[in-house]
Amino acid sequence: MADAIRAFAGDCTVETDDRTHRGRVLVLVKPDRTVLVHDADGYQPVAWLTRADAVTVESDGPGFGLTARLDDRTLRVTADRIRRSVYPVTEAGVPVGTAPDSGGSLVRTGGAVVDLESGARYPLVAGATVLDDPCPDCGLPLMRADRGDTFEVCIDRGCDPLDDAVRERFDRAWSCPDCGSDLRIVRRRGRLLAGCDAYPDCETALTVPSGVVVDDCPCGLPVFETATGRRCLDGTCDRWSG
Repeated sequence: MADAIRAFAGDCTVETDDRTHRGRVLVLVKPDRTVLVHDADGYQPVAWLTRADAVTVESDGPGFGLTARLDDRTLRVTADRIRRSVYPVTEAGVPVGTAPDSGGSLVRTGGAVVDLESGARYPLVAGATVLDDPCPDCGLPLMRADRGDTFEVCIDRGCDPLDDAVRERFDRAWSCPDCGSDLRIVRRRGRLLAGCDAYPDCETALTVPSGVVVDDCPCGLPVFETATGRRCLDGTCDRWSG
């Protein structure tokens, strides 16, 4: 079921913990339980509660009451008569194409590409650029990401995983600075790592940064060009002078 905004309009009394308003207002309840009360003046609501713990709506014939609570704060709206509507809504973002299966618009928002028709969500890796070119296998957009090298892979990680591309390029390419074993490209606890092949006997694990390899560090590990400058794969290494 699609997310929806509930709208209530009428001559209402609006009570918060420190003040009371009265007037003809529009009350919006968003899918994340954010409540906004708008009047005729300006863009800022006269009262609001962001991501309330609970929102309850009471109706007794034409009578109406809405109560939202968050921690020790309360917002209450009451009216003798109310008009109400429900409007399906989606996320809004920058258009990046059309979904090949559903035909829905694809938008980039909140670190992901979202299919507005099906609701499918494709999380993007940090620093990724969504390309105009489609994936040759599924038709979704490709993304470009730097992880030691520049890779162009599908936004659907189940179709063409970035991890697999990085692993094919850099698995066993470097040696563990602590024991000399090969460093393997692995994912642990949501992070892409160059982890020691001798694990768990050697627990060395270095995060693969968002950047490309441009040099060698005196410690033997690669140097990455990142958005904040050059750094050794080992972020704690003090031997790279730049």
